[in-house]
Amino acid sequence: MAEYRYSRQSFLGKDSQKIIKSCTIGIIGLGGGGSHIVQQLAHIGFQNYVLYDGDVVQETNLNRLIGARTEDIDKPKIEIAKRVIRSLLSKAKIGAYQKRWQENPIPLRSCDIIFGCVDTFSERRELEACSRRFLIPYIDIGIDVKQEKPEPPVISGQVILSMPGYPCLSCVGFLSDDKLAHEASKYGDAGDIPQVVWANGVVASYAVGIAVDIITDWTKAGPRLVYLSYDGNKSIVTPHVRLDYLSINDNCKHYPADEVGDPILKKL
Repeated sequence: MAEYRYSRQSFLGKDSQKIIKSCTIGIIGLGGGGSHIVQQLAHIGFQNYVLYDGDVVQETNLNRLIGARTEDIDKPKIEIAKRVIRSLLSKAKIGAYQKRWQENPIPLRSCDIIFGCVDTFSERRELEACSRRFLIPYIDIGIDVKQEKPEPPVISGQVILSMPGYPCLSCVGFLSDDKLAHEASKYGDAGDIPQVVWANGVVASYAVGIAVDIITDWTKAGPRLVYLSYDGNKSIVTPHVRLDYLSINDNCKHYPADEVGDPILKKL
């Protein structure tokens, strides 16, 4: 019965379902984007999860948090994610942490891929650094909605793959000291960030597709740079223009190849 359930995705490869079943996926942030990723991974058949989110469901989350119901208000988002997974995979192994991942990062070391669905540049930098240290592919997603009246709102977003040994979020220009400094100067003054369910769904779907290709190699595309730019107003996703100036062979100067594993303390 289990094999029949996944028969329509057998094009992913002869042993693809065994690979998918054995993989461990980390997801940091289970709100708008992360909830889409959880749902899709469960449908595909991923059985092992490491989840982090310290927030509870608020009424304003119900416009985009997949799996949440009216009666879930004030419940931990982590519980909604677990329910979505177990509704499809009763025997799934779920490490669920209702806290910031920085408070207990050790479980992330078991992951084969990490999804970052977080709001700030600083947390993205920390997540990528953790992933690079333990040679784990990191996939970042995000959506931004800006409005400068009298112009209509502008919806944009990104999906970026940060593979160990290849250009990182800083190499592709998504992270920079200027962005981090500007964000730090606005700390605590962000207010409510506009979000909509369909935009989150678009970037999450691309991210899941990238992850499945990494572990099954069904496209035979091999190692590559991925930096996708989403234009919600035009309903298009395109490779970011910065990729025209980068190569998969460019060395990443931000994460040297020898700076991996646990740090070693030496006596002075």
